[in-house]
Amino acid sequence: MSAPLRLRRRSSLFALGTFLAIATLAHATSERQSAPPQAASQATAPQSQPKEDSDRQHALDVYHAGKFVEAMPLLEKLAADNPSDSVIKEAWAFSVMAYAASLSDADLRKKARVRARSIALEAKKLGDTSYLLQSILLVPEDGSEPAFSDRKEVDDAMKKAEADFVRGDLDKAREGYLRALILDPQNYEAALFTGDVYFKQHIYGSAGEWFARAIQINADRETAYRYWGDALTAMGKTAEAREKYIRAVVAEPYNQRSLMGLNQWARDANIPLNWVRLTDKSKATTTEKGGTITIDSSVQKDDPALAAWLVYSASRLQWQREKFKQEFPNEPKYHHTLREEAESLHLMVSVLSRPENASKLEPSLAALVKIDQAGFLEPFALLNRADSEIAQDYVPYRAAHRDTIYRYFDEFVVPKVQDQPAPAK
Repeated sequence: MSAPLRLRRRSSLFALGTFLAIATLAHATSERQSAPPQAASQATAPQSQPKEDSDRQHALDVYHAGKFVEAMPLLEKLAADNPSDSVIKEAWAFSVMAYAASLSDADLRKKARVRARSIALEAKKLGDTSYLLQSILLVPEDGSEPAFSDRKEVDDAMKKAEADFVRGDLDKAREGYLRALILDPQNYEAALFTGDVYFKQHIYGSAGEWFARAIQINADRETAYRYWGDALTAMGKTAEAREKYIRAVVAEPYNQRSLMGLNQWARDANIPLNWVRLTDKSKATTTEKGGTITIDSSVQKDDPALAAWLVYSASRLQWQREKFKQEFPNEPKYHHTLREEAESLHLMVSVLSRPENASKLEPSLAALVKIDQAGFLEPFALLNRADSEIAQDYVPYRAAHRDTIYRYFDEFVVPKVQDQPAPAK
């Protein structure tokens, strides 16, 4: 069995929050070998794997080598002979997507993308839940593709460079990305993909310089940090990579890709991330008749958590009934905010931190007390307890407190490590 594919490279299909063209996994066998959850169908498809045969192995080897156009007819034939093989169908779908990116005619690209998506749907019906497959399914049903730029000459240069990248003409692809960057010095993808060419050529120092350039263009996108972390890891600079993976999450904490990067780094470094998860034991509900607090029956009367959760819910009840309107008079209706959550958690900690409770706290509540004492309650609320409403407060908080968020990760979530030898090529 070939080494598992690792979804790292932005597909030409991912920029601006959606697909822009084609991802490549050609470097998978020469870089870190561990694949993140759902990074490859081999790791996630629940089906029984078919018995290996030479044709199937050859097709997957060609695919793993990044020769997607060459692999495409091989995978198509295998899919016809083995219609229940989701691994083959996912690889086939991805190869068709790669083929689409190599086409110069927009209509032909669109038709190929529609076909790739339909093949991916077949793999999904077979139980494939891989992240790569989900990415392919982000393609619109009509196969349309967003632009790299609203300036035609920049968009054309980027798409031509992407086609060169897919064909493996890396020097020509780099020239195209640089041409686009000259036309538009603020084009994030042009700088990012230039670095990615160097990464694929194993020139990791130069790759990092271009990822840094992309970050200068937009520090609030996760991809360049994550790619830079990959380059540092390839150089054996595990500790420096840690910082980049953390900053990727700080940039976009609700983006699955940034979390995958940090999680994969942690697995490679063989360390657990210290996420503190609170299981809510109370609920505050407001109706026209008044408010109610419901306590989970599992909480015992002598448990200090009982009073803590009561205080927490009482605070939230107050926010729902009157305080939200006082604090946000211009808001048309109540919604859960960072300010409410942090204040309610802090009141909860005031109960938990009483001396008589110190030895009675479950680990997550004891950790909450330490997080509050260190001044990281807001990052904790945003990163560990965010619902869709609290998440709306992340961007303004990050703008004013980016370093605080980083320090929360650095001091509480991600253990420090020593540099490790670079992976053998």
